Amino acid sequence: MDRTLKSISLILSYPTRDLQKVMSEIGGILASDPRLTAAARRALRPLVEELGGRDIYELEEQFVMLFDRSRTLSLNLFEHVHGESRDRGGAMVSLLETYREGGFEPATSELPDHLPVLLEFLSTRPFAEAQEILADAAHIFEALAARFERRESPYAAVFAALIQLSGVKADQAAVAELLDQPEHDPNDLEALDEVWEESEVLFGPDPTAGCPQVRDMLARMDTPITPAPDARHAAE
Repeated sequence: MDRTLKSISLILSYPTRDLQKVMSEIGGILASDPRLTAAARRALRPLVEELGGRDIYELEEQFVMLFDRSRTLSLNLFEHVHGESRDRGGAMVSLLETYREGGFEPATSELPDHLPVLLEFLSTRPFAEAQEILADAAHIFEALAARFERRESPYAAVFAALIQLSGVKADQAAVAELLDQPEHDPNDLEALDEVWEESEVLFGPDPTAGCPQVRDMLARMDTPITPAPDARHAAE
């Protein structure tokens, strides 16, 4: 089990009080991984401290504003590559097949390309295999790191760490193409409605299997962790 990939999966998940309770242990795991440079490990510390000590309602609001109300910051990776095109549906099917071939069934209401879900799966695979998949998404990570740096957000350090773990340099032309996409004000609800008003992506059977609460996360670091339920899906 790759404890670092699992920890990053949790850091990028919707914040909960249960997650806050284990942030110090998660910070320790990230601070001791020699695959990350000393500078990368130090850069992760402010986010770990913020997630562990800030008011939970403020963290929830910040998460929604960043990741749910800005398409260019989406944690759904295929959003950056395929948008809502038919190609995204095919890519989703392929990803689900990869999960199932590895004996992994996402227990969440998120889409299969949701980055925390992908990282949870990769944490169960040999690192060489995980690194190859991370390398395929390196240009997305670099674009996201750049966008968060513009916002002076501590989340930038997470994507910089993923680039290091990928072991490659991102294709700069692909990064530039992503960064050329217009960014929208998350407070402009009318503009956001127009951006998101596109056809539903259908990619096969619903992979969700409920959303059980996180329990004893770090005590079970050698077994898959299912994300805690979050307020965004409470009404579903």
